[in-house]
Amino acid sequence: MEETKPQHIARPDWLKIKTPGGKNFAQVKSMLHKNCLHTVCEEAHCPNMAECWNSKTATFMILGNICTRNCRYCATRTGKPLPPNPLEPMHLAESVNKMGLRHAVITSVTRDDLKDCGAEFWAEVVRTCRKVNPDVTVEILVPDFKANADFCEIVFKERPDIFNHNIETVKALFPTARPQGNYDDSIKVLKAAKEFGLRTKTGFMVGLGETREQILELMNDMHNIGVSILTIGQYLQPTREHLPVARYVSPQEFDELKQIALEIGFDKVESGPLVRSSYHAAQHF
Repeated sequence: MEETKPQHIARPDWLKIKTPGGKNFAQVKSMLHKNCLHTVCEEAHCPNMAECWNSKTATFMILGNICTRNCRYCATRTGKPLPPNPLEPMHLAESVNKMGLRHAVITSVTRDDLKDCGAEFWAEVVRTCRKVNPDVTVEILVPDFKANADFCEIVFKERPDIFNHNIETVKALFPTARPQGNYDDSIKVLKAAKEFGLRTKTGFMVGLGETREQILELMNDMHNIGVSILTIGQYLQPTREHLPVARYVSPQEFDELKQIALEIGFDKVESGPLVRSSYHAAQHF
């Protein structure tokens, strides 16, 4: 029997994205590329890139731009990464300074190839950023470090102002969307960070085929382990090779999800079609 291909769903008007441009946009792009820095804005095809870059904000992505995992929703390239660049911590810190940021957001690809999954490099990046920018708050969006307690503690000890690890999707969809990830491992990392005394944050996508009951289960799981900040956004298919969009969630439903999350007890909630994990991040602190 011939395999049935998923039906393409037309993107609604509320998800129309303007082509990036503007004076500040060009300046930020030039500076980042000059310093050989990557951003998740570019690598993940973030729909808010124009807004953020024109406000001179960006989410820096360390440890290269090639990931060792192959999540079926993510636009970041998968393959064999290059060794970490020892100059990257200082280049990032200097760029934060030149951009005049008050709040720096840093993320990375997953580096399962490194003996500590990149934990010590992460720690060095946070230390260097703070040394060069003592008045800047630091938010980190980390991979799961294979839920290794020792690796996690290396990062915890730098005490970032916000510790973010995205759960990404409901538990039932992990085998399909994140086959090399584990829902319970992500919970372990977030729970350990909270127990260490850090302010924790997570985010997930809708439109991958999850049910309302599964969303509520995810929200309650995150609140029960002490997550303070939650982001909810629409999944957008990066290429035809990635998972198709199951449905486009209306702005009204995003408003409903935000209200539910606030009633559950989250301190801060960003919920909308174009919301991503670092959207309005400075306001969360």
